Amino acid sequence: MAPRPEPYRLEEQIGHLLRRAHQRHVAIFLSEMGEDGPTPTQFAALVKLADANELSQNHLGRLTGMDPATTKGVVSRLIERGLIERTADPTDQRRVRLRLSGEGRAFVARLVDRARAATAATLAPLSSSEQRRLVSLLGKLV
Repeated sequence: MAPRPEPYRLEEQIGHLLRRAHQRHVAIFLSEMGEDGPTPTQFAALVKLADANELSQNHLGRLTGMDPATTKGVVSRLIERGLIERTADPTDQRRVRLRLSGEGRAFVARLVDRARAATAATLAPLSSSEQRRLVSLLGKLV
């Protein structure tokens, strides 16, 4: 008689655990950012634009791991808030170039410490060495 396979335990599956950890982090992040703060995807876009000065919308999406439809929605909302500016690429009119507005640059600068606090709160249950290991291992997965 063949041995019985072990039962499938959802609580032990990587996808389930990653989703739950992500949900926890998003709740912490939104709490740290406050009511008028950006979503995690909006913040990622703002930080990458702050790093690069100017990016095509397509490149911004690739750098932040967003699909084109999500990128378009995030960009539209950030433009509506006056945090980023969109211009046509002078060499390719089909390409959209993005950069932070002055207000956007100040907004990101005010929020970086809050984002660091969200990361620290998310990782707080782990020791320092566990935190570094987790971040390293997740980096390998992505």
